[in-house]
Amino acid sequence: MKILYFGGQKSGKSTLAEEKTIELSDLKPYYIATYDRSFDDSEMKTRVLKHQNQRKEKFVTIEEPKNFVSKIEEGNTYLIDCISMWILNNIENSEDEFLMKLEKLKNIDANIIFVLNDVNSGVIPFDKESRKFVDLTGIVGQKLASLCDEVYEVKLGLTSRLK
Repeated sequence: MKILYFGGQKSGKSTLAEEKTIELSDLKPYYIATYDRSFDDSEMKTRVLKHQNQRKEKFVTIEEPKNFVSKIEEGNTYLIDCISMWILNNIENSEDEFLMKLEKLKNIDANIIFVLNDVNSGVIPFDKESRKFVDLTGIVGQKLASLCDEVYEVKLGLTSRLK
C-alpha cells in the first residue's frame, strides 16, 4: 500500500502519517528522515527534535536526505518525511530525474507513506529557485498521487480523503 498525506505547514500531516504507518506495519516500521543536517539551522534542529520525541522508539530511523528510494526494500513499511525536503535537497536535479526515481517505487511491494507540504496554493514566487521548488513540489505531488492507493489532504489535523 502506498499513501500520500499532504497539507500546509503544521497541519498535522506527520502525526497522522505516523499513526497510519504504525497501523499498517506488523514489525517496527522505518522512518526515512530526509532533512539534510548540513544546513546549520537551529530552528530546523528544534523541529527535527520534536519529530524524534514524537515518534520515540516506535520506528527505526534512517537519515537519507538525497536518495531515499535506494533504502526501500520489499516487505517492509516506510514513512518518508518529508518529500518536500527531499525536493529541496535535490533541487539541482531535473523534473525527469525526480519522476524517474519515484517511478522505481511503483512496483516495489512495500507499504510506503509519504508526507508532502502543500506549497502550491499561493502566488508564483518572484525568484527562479523558489519557482522551481514550488513547480517541482506540484509535479512530484501529482506523480505521488498517481502512484498511491490513498491520498489524504490534511488541514487542522483533519483529513479529507481524495483517493
